[in-house]
Amino acid sequence: MNYTELKTNIEDICENSFTDDQLAMFTQQAEQKIYNTVQIPALRRNTEGTLTSGNRFLSSPSDFLWSYSLSVVDGSGKYHFLLNKDVNFMREAYPDPNSTGLPKHYGYFDDDTFILGPTPDSNYTVQLHYGYYPESIVTAGTTWLGDEFDSALLNGALMEAIRFMKGEQDIIANYEKLYLQSITLLKTLGDGKLREDAYRSGQVRVPVN
Repeated sequence: MNYTELKTNIEDICENSFTDDQLAMFTQQAEQKIYNTVQIPALRRNTEGTLTSGNRFLSSPSDFLWSYSLSVVDGSGKYHFLLNKDVNFMREAYPDPNSTGLPKHYGYFDDDTFILGPTPDSNYTVQLHYGYYPESIVTAGTTWLGDEFDSALLNGALMEAIRFMKGEQDIIANYEKLYLQSITLLKTLGDGKLREDAYRSGQVRVPVN
């Protein structure tokens, strides 16, 4: 479902006309709720950077929200995954910024910077796997969520629209129920099926009476 189709469906189901700004608000509020409820593939991004020898700080991407992993690639091409710690640990474990080596830990120093320990002793390549908010369907036109699981997006936007209209409580409750049903199915996909395979976890089995 693209954004044009989504807007049409919202107005048809609600039997009401909305401004473009209102439709955008309903949609973006629904996206934010979904993105903070289920970790879908569209929230994941990879990037590479380079550490500076003697500098214990590394800038994070402008769209960074949280990290899945941070790894350092040594001269032989081997990946070393760093353990995430808080700044208190980093300061206590690595009090001397002039003590260098291959980094083993990292922490969130502030909203756009990581702190590493020990301080890098070389210009290592780093790979960051992180979470971010993908571009909204409002501006992108199409997104993973709209293409692969439009029921969650539509029901989420409808719930916001009905609340905006100050609909009756039973109607609001009905849309909340439909939204929760969609989210449950999406969580089965995003937090379940996409985190396992038949080789590691075995095939899904349903008891037969």
